[in-house]
Amino acid sequence: MTSSEKSRVRFAPSPTGYLHVGGARTALFNCFSPHEGGTLVLRIEDTDVERNRPELVQGILDGLKWLGIEWDEGPFSIQRLDLYRAAPNAS
Repeated sequence: MTSSEKSRVRFAPSPTGYLHVGGARTALFNCFSPHEGGTLVLRIEDTDVERNRPELVQGILDGLKWLGIEWDEGPFSIQRLDLYRAAPNAS
């Protein structure tokens, strides 16, 4: 990537538990991209529908806000599940 290209990074925590120190570390490293003119995308990795709980999603969002992390796009979530299910069948 040249200095004129803008970075695009993604943070995709799983809402099967609360935000933990490893996830917070990753999010903090990724949040430097927007400060350099890049884009931070938040994608809630909630394809595990059996263990996903709304209060865990909210806990992750609250934790990121508490850390002062702001994302440029998202949070995206299971709204794309149909695309993921169809992908293995695509030729």
